[in-house]
Amino acid sequence: MSEEGRFTIRLEQQEGFQINVGFDWKRAPDLIMDEPPPLGEQSGPNASRLLAAAAANCLSASLLYCVFKEEPPDNCLRAEATCIMVRNAQKRQRIGGLEVTLIVNELVTASPRFARCKTLFEDFCVVSASIRQGIPLRVTVQNEQGVILHQSE
Repeated sequence: MSEEGRFTIRLEQQEGFQINVGFDWKRAPDLIMDEPPPLGEQSGPNASRLLAAAAANCLSASLLYCVFKEEPPDNCLRAEATCIMVRNAQKRQRIGGLEVTLIVNELVTASPRFARCKTLFEDFCVVSASIRQGIPLRVTVQNEQGVILHQSE
């Protein structure tokens, strides 16, 4: 379940604000991301939606793994992720918070492991635990020849 080390996701702008995301897993299909109007055509999720989905997916997988290990029953969990958008002091839009609700059925709650897992699973979710702590981010802009044009501190 863990991912040690590093991995690289490749993104390529198609047209307008549509970005094709190519994953490092051969069996994972590419994903088109886009922005809502007036910038884009909303032909795929934007980054804020993927962040909310990533947090909800990670929490779901962590709970299922804790309760059932490798073989969770089908259709025993649903999740809802709400992303709260705010403006900072400079009037720039930011994610002010995420609210994730996991909706489990009786197969989950009847498991003897559920009582213990409901107090543990959040700590094992890589994404939500990282978001809570803040994630260091280094940004580099370079041209096609590899010359660095900008690098964040």
